[in-house]
Amino acid sequence: MSNSQRPDTTKLARWLIITAAGISMALSVGIWFLADDQLAGIFVGTWVPSILALGALILPRKTQ
Repeated sequence: MSNSQRPDTTKLARWLIITAAGISMALSVGIWFLADDQLAGIFVGTWVPSILALGALILPRKTQ
């Protein structure tokens, strides 16, 4: 399979990273307010920067 025939997985990977971070943020807010468990909400909220940092580490960068 040549490079021109490979599927573009970068867009899918970016979408998954952003979606995972968004779900984590929504879950954090839900736990904080709805479950009234502030400590668990903060814990889940700390996942967001970790997920985004992982995405920045594994996704290829654009070259100029």
